[in-house]
Amino acid sequence: MTKYQLVGIGNAVVDVISQCDDHFLTRMGIDKGVMQLVEQERGEFLYEQMENRVQMAGGSVANSVAGAGALGLSTAFIGRVHDDELGRFYAKGMADDGTDFVNAPVPGGELPTSRSMIFVSPDGERSMNTYLGISSELGPDDVPDDVAGGAQILFLEGYLYDKPKGKEAFERAAELCRKGGGQAGIALSDPFCVDRHRADFRRLVKSLDYVIGNEHEWKSLYETEDLGHALEQAASDSGLIVCTRSGHDVVLVRGDEMVNVPVNPVTPVDATGAGDQFAAGFLYGLSTGATLTAAGRMGCIAAAEVIGHYGARPETDVKALFKAEGLI
Repeated sequence: MTKYQLVGIGNAVVDVISQCDDHFLTRMGIDKGVMQLVEQERGEFLYEQMENRVQMAGGSVANSVAGAGALGLSTAFIGRVHDDELGRFYAKGMADDGTDFVNAPVPGGELPTSRSMIFVSPDGERSMNTYLGISSELGPDDVPDDVAGGAQILFLEGYLYDKPKGKEAFERAAELCRKGGGQAGIALSDPFCVDRHRADFRRLVKSLDYVIGNEHEWKSLYETEDLGHALEQAASDSGLIVCTRSGHDVVLVRGDEMVNVPVNPVTPVDATGAGDQFAAGFLYGLSTGATLTAAGRMGCIAAAEVIGHYGARPETDVKALFKAEGLI
């Protein structure tokens, strides 16, 4: 029986956002425009250097689930936070956004709640420095049977594959979802994540119901610079694939059906969360039985909304934007 229309499983990370200039990035030794994992000491140092911090519940798949919840889907998120100030902030933030955060903050232990320090430069590029803390300890025991088994759609975060326990949690959730009649899929997360887990991800593409990635992730997965070749291989491996291409047409393939969805170029204020909200719009379409073209367009509209302001979650009524385009 369907309990939730969309359930996500991934890293529960508090996003901490601050504006800065390129000189600050150089002085701090921060690589511009990429996501770097940092250790606890470095994470605490960078946190202290941030001026006018804005904090919000985040994490890639968590952002997607919250976006879909704002569109009206019944949503839940499986993740792990510590019972500290940031962990309680995170759990409350997800609940306030209308998503059931199904794992209570964990008391005791040494690892604090995960956080990502996001430095946004004047050109809208974001440089992310993520300390993974307790979220990386997510394991199969954190997956409630009734939540994963009651999901119409399950959305898995590729980053979880970085730890064996996360991989086990991921596979248990997918098995429960599919046994319950739901669809399970994955976000490839980033090209470096794909590089680290290529064999596992190739197997997953064949076993899951849908896969979302950008052009760099698909090329990395199939070890080619020819995107057409990568997508042809992906389409033969999976029931439904989605490829986003940063300002260019989105490609969606399901069986013999292939569509290209045009993107309206937007000058980003903050590119944080564009991929996350694309997934939210697309999964909303998938859940509600939209055509591939309409689901892809919903993803593009949601992504365009979020890059028009700071933060990784929508600030306007994205569903109203869908209605304005005649999509619902």
